[in-house]
Amino acid sequence: MPTVQKSIRIQEKTFKEVEQIARETGKEFSTVANELLEEAVRMQRCPGIVFTEGTTGRRARIAGTGIEVWEVIATYKSVIKDFKRLCIAYHWLKEQQLRAALGYYSLYSGEIDNLIKQNEELTGEQVRRRYPILAKG
Repeated sequence: MPTVQKSIRIQEKTFKEVEQIARETGKEFSTVANELLEEAVRMQRCPGIVFTEGTTGRRARIAGTGIEVWEVIATYKSVIKDFKRLCIAYHWLKEQQLRAALGYYSLYSGEIDNLIKQNEELTGEQVRRRYPILAKG
């Protein structure tokens, strides 16, 4: 993706936090700052969505849950985009939480569709190889 060089002033405390994250992750300061800024923009546009670290990187999740947006959207597609059936499938979530996931999907469908595709292509053998703790023994 093309980048634009822009000089901004940030508080020293924020600078130190980003620098610490960069050290911990082994990433460049600029990379971390861009990732955090992108997530902040997405959370601003999609209230109720947060980003957390998972086994394969940072993912969009419904705030206050461990549920990733792609999981909700995969279910939504499986119930033929029937919102009432989605509410039944995730009966413990509030309607607003499910709408947050749908809203995120409307803005970032390519990202979510890619995650759904990756999950659908995952085989049992690949899961056992990646996560041996799940294998019966």
